[in-house]
Amino acid sequence: MKKTVFLFIAFAFFGMVKAQNTNFTFNHIALSVKNTDESATFYKDVLGLQEITNNTKINATRWFSLGEGKELHLISILKEPVTINKAVHFALTTDNFDAFVKTLEAKNIRYSDWPGTPNKISLRADGIKQIYFQDPDGYWIEVNSVGNK
Repeated sequence: MKKTVFLFIAFAFFGMVKAQNTNFTFNHIALSVKNTDESATFYKDVLGLQEITNNTKINATRWFSLGEGKELHLISILKEPVTINKAVHFALTTDNFDAFVKTLEAKNIRYSDWPGTPNKISLRADGIKQIYFQDPDGYWIEVNSVGNK
């Protein structure tokens, strides 16, 4: 539970720092994973993320580019279980939303709308499409069509 609260606070903090006129910008998100190789394969094959140099040189850590200098770090050094729920997620946008949904379907990866209806796409009031799915460790990922608006 503590990790879920921490992740929520961290996401809220990153959303506020720009509004406070500070010089902070978002750098990376780190996820505690059970198996870095399995998770790395998922992020490469499903999301097409490019692996980058792990500057820590810690073997149980893999780094990926999210573009624009932002990174995803997969870390497998802590063994405590992580409590996960859909409200704690990270979101990616794509200008090819429909093709990405077809990729998930071709790879037999289950996705849903926000309420959890399988294979259903959420449509926000502003016309943005959204889906939610989980990585091998259960982390929730949102993919949306903000780039198409």
